[in-house]
Amino acid sequence: MKSELLLVLVLSLCVSSKPLSKKRTYNKLLVISFDGFRWDYDQDVDTPNLDALVKEGVKAKYINPPAITMTSPSHFTTITGRWIQDHGVVHNLMFNSSTGLIIPHKRTLTKSEWWDNGVLPLWITAQNQGLKTASFFYPGGGVNYSGQAVDRSFVQSYGHPYDNDTEWRQNIDTVMRWYSEEDFHFVTLYYGEPDNVGHVKGPETTERRKIIEQIDRLIGYLRKAIEKNGLTDRLNVLITSDHGMTTVKKSPGFEEILLSKYMRFLNLSEFELLDYGGFGMITPKEGKEQEIYDALKNAHPNLKVYKKEEIPGQFYIAKNQRIQPIVLFADLGFNLNSRIILYINKGDHGFSNHEMDMKMIFRAFGPDLKKNFLAEPFDSVSIYPLMCKLLGVTPEPNNGSLSDTTGMIVEAFDAGGRIKLPFTLLTLMIIILTVI
Repeated sequence: MKSELLLVLVLSLCVSSKPLSKKRTYNKLLVISFDGFRWDYDQDVDTPNLDALVKEGVKAKYINPPAITMTSPSHFTTITGRWIQDHGVVHNLMFNSSTGLIIPHKRTLTKSEWWDNGVLPLWITAQNQGLKTASFFYPGGGVNYSGQAVDRSFVQSYGHPYDNDTEWRQNIDTVMRWYSEEDFHFVTLYYGEPDNVGHVKGPETTERRKIIEQIDRLIGYLRKAIEKNGLTDRLNVLITSDHGMTTVKKSPGFEEILLSKYMRFLNLSEFELLDYGGFGMITPKEGKEQEIYDALKNAHPNLKVYKKEEIPGQFYIAKNQRIQPIVLFADLGFNLNSRIILYINKGDHGFSNHEMDMKMIFRAFGPDLKKNFLAEPFDSVSIYPLMCKLLGVTPEPNNGSLSDTTGMIVEAFDAGGRIKLPFTLLTLMIIILTVI
């Protein structure tokens, strides 16, 4: 009789339709972005710590960035879950085509008018739901949204070194203190490598491989710091990027794209954003749009030209007012040079997000994430609903899908707040009780 009563009690606990009186408490979340970390950068380097995460956490085969594969547009897509045409951060440079104003990337990081276009990033949404958030160098984290700032934000300054190993570890220590001593719930942490070395030296170089080894050592340091600060069972970590990198194709082996060979900028163009990788925009002078389009349409075999209204819908950029009347995409590795060939970067991005060289990395580990789980590729907009799920935040309207990532989550509670015991554990308890 006693064993039967115990059995009834266990079964009622496991399958009761009444939610537990105690609500679920959600774990903390850290999102780390390594700028320009191409999806396959760990395949030609010894990376024991990243390899360990494959067994002890989640790995996606790769992530699809948004159509404009640049740092600011892609990072803001991740933190908002919105396509570029919705959030309006359409370039690394802040610009005004009417006045000709162009502001370089680092200065845009404190310009609220560039980022605040009516779409809330997750920091603000989480804060409005009672969580404490921070941005450590993450693009978009250092400005105001409808007057509201991120609880704590650090913005990267001009001349800031990208590859200082000591500072990398210090940043990890700082973030761990935010969690363990100040009870932050959500932090985004940004590193400017391997993007910088990919530009300066190229993606297929010894220097790039060395920086990946340095990143791998940092991942090892991170895992030890999590344990040291007692966060192993309380902190989920997502590791991702914004875009990949490819080698720039140059003469004499390739015919480079030089737009001044095909059009007269002085007579036709009012404003242009060119010379920045594989994506560009032109604002024609009044009545000159068709002339520019005709001049460039078949000018170079590795150049694609669109009128704004002709941009394919799957790019998700055309509906934003900041997209200019003429849009140009170069084929992989062919930079868009306007008036002269600029031999600045050996590696670059900005090319079609369909190119494998533009795909980005994704790793995840923590108490709410499965072990040894390989996820199929998905769009970066779907990182947003995953973050909301892990934090217990009700998301803003977004273009992502939780179905892309729900398989990597360990579900401890069901939708009604009831504890979900694994079937094997439940079966074992029944067997034990029935034989007592």
